[in-house]
Amino acid sequence: MAKRENLKPSLRPVDLAREAGVSTQAVRNYEDEGILPSSIRLVSGHRRYTIIHLEALKTFMALTSATGRPRAAVIMCGINTGEMDNPLAELDVAHAQLLADRDAVESLASHLDESVIGRPAPLSSPLSPVELSRRIGLTTMTLRAWEKIGILIPQRNSDTGHRHYLAADVRDAELAHLLRRGGHGLAGIARTISAVRDHGGAVELADTVNGWRQQLNTRARALLAASAALDHYVRVLDFV
Repeated sequence: MAKRENLKPSLRPVDLAREAGVSTQAVRNYEDEGILPSSIRLVSGHRRYTIIHLEALKTFMALTSATGRPRAAVIMCGINTGEMDNPLAELDVAHAQLLADRDAVESLASHLDESVIGRPAPLSSPLSPVELSRRIGLTTMTLRAWEKIGILIPQRNSDTGHRHYLAADVRDAELAHLLRRGGHGLAGIARTISAVRDHGGAVELADTVNGWRQQLNTRARALLAASAALDHYVRVLDFV
């Protein structure tokens, strides 16, 4: 907690910049945006800061690492004006996005052993929308809806323009149907299908999923650190 004797405006822009590893111009810009509280101006016009400004800058840097600069700026500007609801809601959104991404990764991981994720079985000929709908037990209207959000990307006959589906499309449709029955949302299914297209079968996807898990854990730790920094900053403001 900041001691009252440390609240004297003794820090220059360069002092804050060195502590945070940013430029002095960045410090000035942060103040102008409201990310930092207003500085104290000397008779000469030079800016001076206190330990509170340093805590604000450290908090902003932690939030930027965890949530991105735009959301970090919104949070800090709100806190500095004494408004808590919107900044905390922004933090909730960051947590929710992390959870949604983790759910998408785990939904894919839970089906890595399913044969449907493997290399697509060859077809004797492409399937029409009606044939595919009968094969997986869905309506052609559902197939068109899935196409609109990228779950399916059918081929088009160059002469007639009619849709037809290749072996990989059948695999994507079967996997989407499997995930849908498991209660997964369409947006998450679209991301999962995209990953299957990009990385191939289950063997290739296993390494990718592990990498995504590590990235998610890194994001979670960064968000945890940012939340702690924000809580500390709010307590400092309450103290003064």
